Amino acid sequence: MLDKSFDPAAIEQRLYEGWEGAGAFSANPASPAKPFTIMIPPPNVTGSLHIGHALDNTLQDVLIRWRRMQGRDALWQPGTDHAGIATQMVVERLLAQEGNADRRSLGRENFVKRIWEWKAESGGTITRQLRRLGASLDWPRERFTMDEGLSVAVREVFVRLYREGLLYRDKRLVNWDPKFLTAISDLEVESKEVKGHLWHLRYPVEGQPGRFLVVATTRPETMLGDTAVAVHPDDDRFRDLVGKRVILPLVGRSIPVVADEYSDPEKGSGAVKITPAHDFNDFELGKRHDLPMPSVLDAEGRVFLDEITAAFVAVDGFSDLDFVRGLAGQDRFAARKAIVARLEELELVETIEPHTHAVPHGDRSGVPIEPRLTMQWYVDAKTLAAPAIKAVETGQTVFTPKQWENTFFAWMRDIQPWCVSRQLWWGHQIPAWYAADGEVFVAHTAEEAASLARAKFGREVELTRDEDVLDTWFSSALWPFSTIGWPEKTPELAKYYPGDVLVTGFDIIFFWVARMMMMGIHFMGETPFKTVCIHGLVRDEKGQKMSKSKGNVLDPLELIDAHGADAVRFTLCALAGPGRDIKLAKQRIEGYRAFATKIWNASRFCEMNGIAPRADFDPTTATLPLSRWILDAANTAVAEANASLEAFRFDDYALACYRFTWNTFCDWFLEFAKPVLLGPDGVEKEEVKGAAQHVLGTILRMLHPVMPFLTEELWHRMGYGAEGSLIRTAWPEAVSVADAAEARAELDWVVRLVSEIRTVRSEMNVAPSITVPLLLSGASGESLDRAARWSDAIKRLGRATEIRELAGDPPKGAVQAVVGEATIMLPLGDVIDLPAERARLAKERARIEGDAKKAEAKLSSEVFMSRAPEDIVQENRDRLAAAQVEMARLDAAMARIAG
Repeated sequence: MLDKSFDPAAIEQRLYEGWEGAGAFSANPASPAKPFTIMIPPPNVTGSLHIGHALDNTLQDVLIRWRRMQGRDALWQPGTDHAGIATQMVVERLLAQEGNADRRSLGRENFVKRIWEWKAESGGTITRQLRRLGASLDWPRERFTMDEGLSVAVREVFVRLYREGLLYRDKRLVNWDPKFLTAISDLEVESKEVKGHLWHLRYPVEGQPGRFLVVATTRPETMLGDTAVAVHPDDDRFRDLVGKRVILPLVGRSIPVVADEYSDPEKGSGAVKITPAHDFNDFELGKRHDLPMPSVLDAEGRVFLDEITAAFVAVDGFSDLDFVRGLAGQDRFAARKAIVARLEELELVETIEPHTHAVPHGDRSGVPIEPRLTMQWYVDAKTLAAPAIKAVETGQTVFTPKQWENTFFAWMRDIQPWCVSRQLWWGHQIPAWYAADGEVFVAHTAEEAASLARAKFGREVELTRDEDVLDTWFSSALWPFSTIGWPEKTPELAKYYPGDVLVTGFDIIFFWVARMMMMGIHFMGETPFKTVCIHGLVRDEKGQKMSKSKGNVLDPLELIDAHGADAVRFTLCALAGPGRDIKLAKQRIEGYRAFATKIWNASRFCEMNGIAPRADFDPTTATLPLSRWILDAANTAVAEANASLEAFRFDDYALACYRFTWNTFCDWFLEFAKPVLLGPDGVEKEEVKGAAQHVLGTILRMLHPVMPFLTEELWHRMGYGAEGSLIRTAWPEAVSVADAAEARAELDWVVRLVSEIRTVRSEMNVAPSITVPLLLSGASGESLDRAARWSDAIKRLGRATEIRELAGDPPKGAVQAVVGEATIMLPLGDVIDLPAERARLAKERARIEGDAKKAEAKLSSEVFMSRAPEDIVQENRDRLAAAQVEMARLDAAMARIAG
């Protein structure tokens, strides 16, 4: 006998351990079954499960469980990413807490060893948490982006790309983190609004005493490295200065005035200082005009003069070379203050205005990043991108929703060289060795590099290995094929590449999705996945981004503890509409927790009424309209679930399951079946029980991908199969139902009739204890026959004393509704105060209309629409739409009792 209430905590761990121990999640390369492959976006080894992980992995698990039940050889490849900078941070912080030496004192070898120790101790947190969620990953195949096999793949790719001319060293600007002393990717940079200043500085025009060209800048400390001033070619104010030169204050260096459309006449003074070594736009302009590119800040963001001292020029009244020399080694922000102060003393500051602007910061270090000109390793992304672009253009890889293809194309068609080197200790050390003269030898091993050097120099030479490591995204780009054996030709590689679908967020379409496509096509000859399913972000109930500072973060593990994994999974699935962010409220999870309880209680009801699995039940032999109706409805629900999952419409899948289970099966079928189930034994009762057990089994199978724990427990406890067996049970298929259309028409009519009665009673505030006759006017013979056949159910569910055809005029105070060709009437004049009810409805209608007008006024206001945050605008749109629906409902209610 099932327990009185459903307790997720009592079953989840037991069931998961049972599945995992029995190998229920395992793929089998030797199986003749058609493969279905999903590669998990590998979470950082430092990570803990957040609500975005919960969404992403729930959607993947729904797909993998569904396909597994359909008989596919399903591989969901697990693993974690070594997360270079994040992991190095964690262990450095740990060393500090332990009072141990810092990284540099410890030395590289010992520090890396300590990281591996940390991974062994604490690196499995997120994989344990994924198990709490119910994720059915093939755990024995778990990979790590720095395990030995993946390291071999990384070296092989690096060497091949280098030898193909697609990977090279170059001196270019990078995002430089002065705290971590490394280049970082764009994804690791976040812009923060900073209240600063815009300094208007006077640069003396050479040869024209008393004339100055005023430049506007937010970074006066970089002026030491200026090599030009740019003006717009069509700006009449400066047309005569183009080709002339100005004196760089403090330094005294003569620099040219160049014409370039990069300069915006409407911004600042219209003239912009150009520092190619410290600004990305200036770097490109510098290349266009062949400008020198001296660096004036070092790796730690301190003033560095070595590259400009040779160009110092003493210019009376404008330069101060001793002052500049005294800046050496100063922090960039201290130097900024000193430079502005000295320029003010020289009367070379025109004006200073407050200026709020976006400043890029390292997302982990929290310090402003520096564009820095350094020698790094680059991948020729433009060449590799071309086949990936073609793969999407020709439909070899499809994005869903399709609009995300535009994001992919925008990035890929304007792609820049990919900087793949990082100045860290944790990561894949670059397989490049240098001779004393700087000659580089790229090889798989030190021995191979030494052999190449011998061949080059004709003797043994001492080589030094490149100290840098590869960008974490480099190894992640190989994930779809390196995890299953490449560069070896393994059975897994032959069967599971390419994968079927990648499920991920839009924020890493370029950083990960595109790069996997580039590498996959280049090394495997075909795109790594057929479909890229993009989901939105999980936001709070008001549509705001979750953050600790706002206090609106929802912890999925806490939600699982409170409501169970199934309720959390179902909620995320139900809200995962295509192209939309998810507004997650605890009330929604509580609502779907109630859904789990509903399923449990319905199963208990079945159990108490002798409904149990029957191998001898043949749906094709069902004769009763009720049995045929529910069997046909189950066919429809399964078809809807299949179509939804085929189209990656997770919300529609959840809705189809919910609507059929709660409404059709629980609220209608079981209610209609009660008199039969409580009545005498016989053929009719056995058929209804047979249909009930068949459909309950269908529901458990159909819901299993999204609610695996509840359904698995009920599958076993109700007697459908052994414990832990549902996960490998066949997905439900349609059964043949005799005269399905006839049964559907009859029962759907009864449902509409009872629903209309309930709607009228609810709108009129009729208490459940009050019963009145149900009158039918204009009903066809068929409708009257149906009403007669189902009179007991209609009276019981519609709180009616009798059902009869109207004879003569409608009674006074009869409230009306229409079902098909018939008009139904409920004589309520003697049981409620109709005038008072009209007044109540009118008052409520006026209140709702007032709310609608307020929302409408806001949405019609240009000021509101231009200034209000998007979530507030959407809130008012939702409020207006809800008000319009409610007004229509109230209008219909008042029309029922008009006159």
